[in-house]
Amino acid sequence: MPELPNLKKEKNPMPVQSPKKRIKNFDEVALGYDEKTAIDEAKRCLNCVNMPCVSGCPVKIHIPEFIKKVKEMDFEGAYQVLQKSSMLSAVCGRVCPQERQCEQKCVRGINGEPVGIGRLERFVADWHNQFGKKRKTKITKNGHKVAIIGSGPSGLACASDLAFLGYDVTIFEALHKAGGVLLYGIPEFRLPKHILNQQIQALEKLGVKIQTNIVVGKVFTIEELFQNGFEAVFIGSGAGLPRFMNILGESLNGVYSANEFLTRSNLMRAYEKNATTPIMKGGTYAVVGGGNVAMDAARTAVRLNAKKVYVIYRRSEEELPARKEEVEHAKEEGIEFLFLTNPIEILGYQNKNDLKDPKNGFVKSIKCQKMELTEADESGRRKPVPIKNSEFELDVDSVIMAIGTSPNPLIKESTKKLKINDHGGIVVNEKTCATNLKGVFAGGDAVTGAATVISAMGAGKLAAKSIDEFIQKKNK
Repeated sequence: MPELPNLKKEKNPMPVQSPKKRIKNFDEVALGYDEKTAIDEAKRCLNCVNMPCVSGCPVKIHIPEFIKKVKEMDFEGAYQVLQKSSMLSAVCGRVCPQERQCEQKCVRGINGEPVGIGRLERFVADWHNQFGKKRKTKITKNGHKVAIIGSGPSGLACASDLAFLGYDVTIFEALHKAGGVLLYGIPEFRLPKHILNQQIQALEKLGVKIQTNIVVGKVFTIEELFQNGFEAVFIGSGAGLPRFMNILGESLNGVYSANEFLTRSNLMRAYEKNATTPIMKGGTYAVVGGGNVAMDAARTAVRLNAKKVYVIYRRSEEELPARKEEVEHAKEEGIEFLFLTNPIEILGYQNKNDLKDPKNGFVKSIKCQKMELTEADESGRRKPVPIKNSEFELDVDSVIMAIGTSPNPLIKESTKKLKINDHGGIVVNEKTCATNLKGVFAGGDAVTGAATVISAMGAGKLAAKSIDEFIQKKNK
């Protein structure tokens, strides 16, 4: 007789560091399931025949199959199922918004909480990294070279799939370390860097070469890559161009883009005592925005001994785009949310005197106004509009703008014939990731603007398939 499923309505809770302890360190907040908890959570899965959860996964992981293996205590088998679709399971299990993807489709979510798919993915990947047997992968090289620009999630996924197919793959990374947004954008307390490094080392063991400090478009162009024997190029250069509000005072000292702030902390470890890159520690911060990047910036500021941190968001809490878990953690860490609030000016001082010209000096305060939401438009979204005579000032020492990013412009500037849309994204065929240039493919944030890790990986995998078909067809 088959074992009955676990019918508990709630997920097994994730063990975490206490708020009082974690705000004093950069260690990972979520501690992960143990074996007993993972098996119990896996038993909540109904193993649906039509597998709705898989339809919510951009890389189409066979979710019921890997969870069934967990239920059977075959953790290595579960890992091998994950590996068929994703080489970044330890990363995705930590940072993907499962509640809006696979878990949103889970049948158990109709009358309770969905199965903790992300938590189980993380458990399986961590178990493998600690206890799994290292298998040697035998790959037959096919003699064809592919160049990948950018070592973020789309570039890593594309490189992995092409390497397994036998291609000689070289990744060109602009920064001095590989990982892209996974490295510079996501704090240590959400994604420990040794986890990311393990994934990158696994890729190098497949024969993928990674060249850092190479800015394609400056060191050499895409055209020159073809001249050097590469038969196809994948552009996964991300969306690293920060957006600002274009309000008065944004050039004051103490105003950061979230990109700069997080890069200084995550990549350059500015929080360490003898760090060579400066970053403000202590004082009062205002973080403008409501996405995951805003949460990361605000929670990093707390760990840099901030006296007070505000998150300023122009819509209501219901519209907040950040992951629910991250918002809850932020609130537990003492961060104050100012909803229906929008900045209109950043005020500064110089030598303790108020400035007439806010292009110099330091942040003194941020001037905001209260907002209200209109009736929903045709798209179903309510628009925030200012309330008259509702302006107020917040005394702050630093402002972090976390209102989004645009695709990096260097590639399009150095590749004039490459087709770009009005938002700065590379135009591609959605079914193949092919650009208008022969042999050039693109995916991830360079195409869509800032999006999720797993959607970028999905684009990288699709591009790898298309690149293989393109090269094989060309060489027939």
